Amino acid sequence: MAKDNEGYKVITQNRKAWFNFFIEESYEAGIVLVGTEVKSLRNGKINLSDAYADFKKGELWLINCHISPYTHTFYDNHDPLRRRKLLMKKRELRKLEGKLIERGYTLVPTRVYLKRGLIKVELGLAKGKKMHDKRDAIKKRDTDRDIRADMKGRF
Repeated sequence: MAKDNEGYKVITQNRKAWFNFFIEESYEAGIVLVGTEVKSLRNGKINLSDAYADFKKGELWLINCHISPYTHTFYDNHDPLRRRKLLMKKRELRKLEGKLIERGYTLVPTRVYLKRGLIKVELGLAKGKKMHDKRDAIKKRDTDRDIRADMKGRF
C-alpha cells in the first residue's frame, strides 16, 4: 500500500477501468464491511477488475468486487463476492441515479483507500470506450514509452 500525496493510504487501484472507460467525474463513497473484510482489505486482498456499482431500490451497491477471505480466522468468514452497500449523501445519490438512467453511464470503482482510518471507494462516472479508442490508447502509451527511453539515453 502506497501513500498518496493527499495523505490517503491507497489499498488498490483499478487501472483496467482507465483503459476500458472514459472516466468523466469521480465520487467518494464509504463502504459497509464486516470485520474479516476490513482485515483482508488492510492486507490488500481485493480485486476490482470486474466490479461496478449499481442502484437497487434507491441504494447504491458495489457488485462483483472480490475481497479474499481473511486467512487467520477459522469460522464465520465472509462471502468474497457478496454485494456491499456504498454510503453517500442522498443528494449525490439522486444526482448519480439520474445520470446513470438518462445518459447511459456506468459507475466503476477506480481505487480503494484508507482515509483517517475509514475505508473509502472512489467511483468513476464512466462511458465505455470503443475498440478504436483502445487501440489509440495503446499507440499513445507505446510512443510515450519510446520518447521516455530516448530522453533517458540523451542525458
